[in-house]
Amino acid sequence: MGKIIFIDVDGTLLDYENKLPASADLAIKKARENGHRVYICTGRSKAEVYDYIWDIGLDGMIGGNGSYVEDYDHVVMHQLITKEQCQHIVDWLKARHLEFYLESNNGLFASENFEEKGNPVIKLYAQRKGKDDADHATVRTIFPEMIFGGELYRDDVNKVSFILNSYQDHLDSIEEFPDLKPGTWGGKGEIALFGDLGVKDITKAHAIDELLKYLGAKKEDTLAFGDAKVDIPMLEYCEIGVAMGSGGDEIKAMADYVTDDVDKDGLYKAFVHFGLIEE
Repeated sequence: MGKIIFIDVDGTLLDYENKLPASADLAIKKARENGHRVYICTGRSKAEVYDYIWDIGLDGMIGGNGSYVEDYDHVVMHQLITKEQCQHIVDWLKARHLEFYLESNNGLFASENFEEKGNPVIKLYAQRKGKDDADHATVRTIFPEMIFGGELYRDDVNKVSFILNSYQDHLDSIEEFPDLKPGTWGGKGEIALFGDLGVKDITKAHAIDELLKYLGAKKEDTLAFGDAKVDIPMLEYCEIGVAMGSGGDEIKAMADYVTDDVDKDGLYKAFVHFGLIEE
């Protein structure tokens, strides 16, 4: 077995317009031809990993920021929010008039007014990421297969994301859900756009550890690529941690190596740098 490579999706494998750089596609194909294994390690649930991502050729995925682990078609680990926890979340968010979506391997299930409330937030998120067409970003372009009007009391949920009316909503979620793992995304601290709630004690690093046990592989043979704060645990865990040049200051400060931007062949250049492929 060669090296085992873990790649975040948004801002690392894909650019901020959900496009796959041709160089990243080529880098992964070449690396796998050279005997290395490649897994995406993402906050996305399986329903958000569309065919054009799988078509690259991957050995599996870690999803839900670590709640789901798959090697080929074998599920190594899957830890879900319980139906009771899901109902508690849904009821609490509705009572506070916070719009949300449930992230499941079976789909993304939106609250009643998520599209209306979400469109301006998605535009702002796209602007912060420097997207050229940020003014055209909508819930439906970012989440093309989102399900509206679906059942919201579910037993198949990996995590829940919700639009923050204020940062206090996140702080209150910490108090309300001690049995879950609250977080934010779309900005640091009080400029965050979304809160999220996931399975307690789950991280990308924990999921990688579970996969390595299953594979009988060594941590010394691992590399991780990411661009955001949520990726820091996996960069710390893996033998080599690589931050994208387009990533946040915090992850770039702790990384072993900083490559170029996601849309400037950053992934390909790092694969060459570490001898995973030849230029």
